Amino acid sequence: MIREHAHIVAVEANYLLVSTQLKTGCGSCQQQNTCGAGIISKAFSDRRAEFRIAKPEQGQFRAGEMVELLLPETALTKLSLLLYGTPLTALLGVAVLTTSALQWPEGAVILASLLAFGLSFWSLKRWLKKHDLRVNQLLTIQPLQTSA
Repeated sequence: MIREHAHIVAVEANYLLVSTQLKTGCGSCQQQNTCGAGIISKAFSDRRAEFRIAKPEQGQFRAGEMVELLLPETALTKLSLLLYGTPLTALLGVAVLTTSALQWPEGAVILASLLAFGLSFWSLKRWLKKHDLRVNQLLTIQPLQTSA
């Protein structure tokens, strides 16, 4: 499970509005004061993400409370492969098909490949909306366990 801490911003009838702190990869490096990425990450350090999650049947949740969000690794892996793999496969597949089988000129191959790349994003967006697949539906929420 991938775990993330979040604050409950608001409690609605069936949903919780939660806020998480977006992290950068530059938090513990000793070169962050001289590194370009470290300087940029400091400039945008107060980045938050807010989203709604279905409220669990059990448990009482209040605004201001800390909770833990859980996401199965398999779900993240599958969605990542779908979202990254589909456009790249479309791009490369059309490039290979139009170059070898159809013997199109280079400019036409590039344009067709970019068009397939863009259409794959559009198709994925429509498919995900049709299947109502959202990451917040895959999340599990539980009260934050404090160690004594």
